[in-house]
Amino acid sequence: MQIILYLSVALVAVAFLVLVIFISKTLKTLQVTLDSVSDTLKGVEKQLDGVTRETTLLLQKTNALADDIQQKSANLNSVVDAVKGVGVTVSNFNGTLQNITKTVDRQVDESKEKVSQIIQWSNVILELKDKWQERKQAKKVDILQEKQKVRSY
Repeated sequence: MQIILYLSVALVAVAFLVLVIFISKTLKTLQVTLDSVSDTLKGVEKQLDGVTRETTLLLQKTNALADDIQQKSANLNSVVDAVKGVGVTVSNFNGTLQNITKTVDRQVDESKEKVSQIIQWSNVILELKDKWQERKQAKKVDILQEKQKVRSY
């Protein structure tokens, strides 16, 4: 019985040895896999560092661009205000021109009668002048005719 016991212990020892060998192989394979995973994680970490740096630079450039856009927008607002001022000035100028035109029209209407009278008097004066010149011409012609009569006698 003791032999069975020794054989059992030897069998258990051999089984334990086989178990230890397989566990050792499994652990070595697991070690290789873990080393590969560790290397991969190191590569990913380096890539993440690069992405982080690029993201930081991109964020800084975006902030600078946003500041530039904000400044240009403020400058554009001043240009828009200036254009609005020009529009108001032009509108006021148009209003002034309309007032002047209305005033001139009103004064022309008021002075139409006076102008009409001036034109009538001017026509009368011109007619008188023409008649005076005609009489003067007629007198000259009469004088010339008398001189010719006197010469012809």
